[in-house]
Parts: sequence; C-alpha cells; structure tokens
Amino acid sequence: MPSSRPRVLVLRALGLGDLLAAVPALRGVRRAFPRHEIVLAAPSSLRDAALATEAVDTLLPASAPRRGVPELTGWQGAPPDVAIDLHGNGSESHGALAALGPRRILSYSCPSPGAAAPPVWRGEDHERERWCRLLKAYGIEADPRDVLLPSPPGPSPAPGAVVVHPGAEAAARRWPAGRFATVIRAVLATGRRVVVTGGPGEEALASAVADAAGDGTVEVLSGGLPFAELSALVAGAACLVSGDTGPAHLAVAHGTPSVTLFGPVAPRLWGPPPEDPRHTALWYPGPPGDPHGTTADPSLLRIGAGEVIASVLAHIRPGGATGGRDGSRPVGANGCA
Repeated sequence: MPSSRPRVLVLRALGLGDLLAAVPALRGVRRAFPRHEIVLAAPSSLRDAALATEAVDTLLPASAPRRGVPELTGWQGAPPDVAIDLHGNGSESHGALAALGPRRILSYSCPSPGAAAPPVWRGEDHERERWCRLLKAYGIEADPRDVLLPSPPGPSPAPGAVVVHPGAEAAARRWPAGRFATVIRAVLATGRRVVVTGGPGEEALASAVADAAGDGTVEVLSGGLPFAELSALVAGAACLVSGDTGPAHLAVAHGTPSVTLFGPVAPRLWGPPPEDPRHTALWYPGPPGDPHGTTADPSLLRIGAGEVIASVLAHIRPGGATGGRDGSRPVGANGCA
C-alpha cells in the first residue's frame, strides 16, 4: 500500500557498483527530505544493498536490458513529490519520471516549467562527484567522500581471506583468468587464505580460476552471493582483488584494502578515492574503449600479474595498508593517483 508520507522517487536502475557510487548523492537526498519516503527505482536484486545504505526506505523494482531506461509502471498512489534522475543525462530517463507527474524533477535534462536551466553534464566528472554536483545545483548538499556503509550485521564466511573476483558484467573489463590464477599462487605462498567469488552465471569462471591456481585449497563462492553475505565477506577480507566492478565499490564502502584493475574506463571516472591509501588502482592510459565491449580492453591487458602481486602483497604484509576508516595518504599506479 502506498505510503501516506510525501515521496521522493530516485531513478538509478543499474548495477551494484552504480548504486554504491550513488551513495553520497542518496545520503544528500535523505538529509534534504527527512520527512519523505525515499523510493529508489532499481533492479529488485539490489533491494538489500539499497536498504543497507540507510538512505533508502523502499525499492521500486525497475530494470531494462543493456542498462536502458525502465518503465516505472510499478509506481502506485499519488505522484512523487520530487523525482530525481540519477540514471543518466538524456530525455528518456527524464521522460520516465515526468510520466508519473511529480511536482518537481531534478535532472541534467529538460528543465521543469518555470525552473532555471538544469546544470551542464560534464563527461570528465567522477561518477560520485557527478551526482553530488547535480544535487548541489538544486540546493542540496552532498559529499562525494561519504561512501562508507555500516558494518554488516553478520560474520564473514572467510575472515581475513584475500578475496579475488575475476568476473565483470562485460568482457571488456575482465582481466585474463590465467593471470588471476598467477596472483592467487603468489598469495597462497604467503600462507593467506584465498576465496574466489563470482556473480550469477560466473560459476565456471570462478572455478576455472581456482583450479588453475593448482593448489586445491582455494575456496569458491560463486553464483551470486546474497548481498548480506557478500558484504560481510568483503568487509572482513584482508584485501579484495578485482576488475572495475561492483565488489570493488563494496571494498571502498567497507574500507577494505583493494587492488582494482582498470580498463577501458579510467579510475579518475570510476575509481576509489585517490587520497585513501587502502585502495590501489592499476591502469594504463590508452585510446577510449567500450566498457561494455565483448573482448578484453587492450589497456586492461597491459596490466601484468607482477604488478598486481606487488600491490596485493603491499596491502597484506605487516605494516601495509589495513582495513579501517582513517586513510589519508595518496596511492596510485601507472599514472593513477
């Protein structure tokens, strides 16, 4: 049954990493509308993650193929008091919100009647900063550094392990499985426990990486862990190793040391806070690539296993960057700072 409170509808019908990159903006919305019900239009699989941000009250299931704009036909009751487009900068997402008849729309596109011109979309903005800047243009303060999630309520299934996540939504952002196996062998040589994770449909990839490590002790948790379990696993890890995908953003959200392999998108657009020493972003500049491409991007393939091993060992050796919430020293690699 629709709420009796006025409602704010936020459109962000994308993936886990996209949701976590929007947390600073969502928290700004929560503070600006303390008496409203904050409804997030997003895939139903993100319900637990959305609620864990403590900035969302209700999830409106919404998704479309290929990161498209969904129809918001599930909305019930009175129109939203305010609708906010955190999905994109085009007229299509603005139109999906406008179709519900909100009193006010905040977006990068199509000003509301009688309203000032919307802010200008800037392709060079970091994703966290982009949405905070949108809100600021409408008088809502949001801090792009406000990324941390509360500690998960349950225990980690593998406390202190190095977690390796070889998958990604698109092949363009998947580093070769054999290189991940080489990294795992180096970590196992230090005596550390290693867990390989995978999302839905990545069971074969996760198993192949673990098998290629050749040790027999590598644990596999694939098939898409429930958010609470994945969150606890990452929060309790010694280090997360992955490409530019959702678990990398989850490591940032929990202050877990991480090594993230970027390509084709630069970390200055999607990477961890550069001032936080717990996170290392590896990246080689190159020609623009398609982050949703069907083959591994050449810039990603330039990252060697040795570089990744050195970065991981720097985090897990005694005196290296450890979990916590007080990082302040810049860290970067291959031109990323």
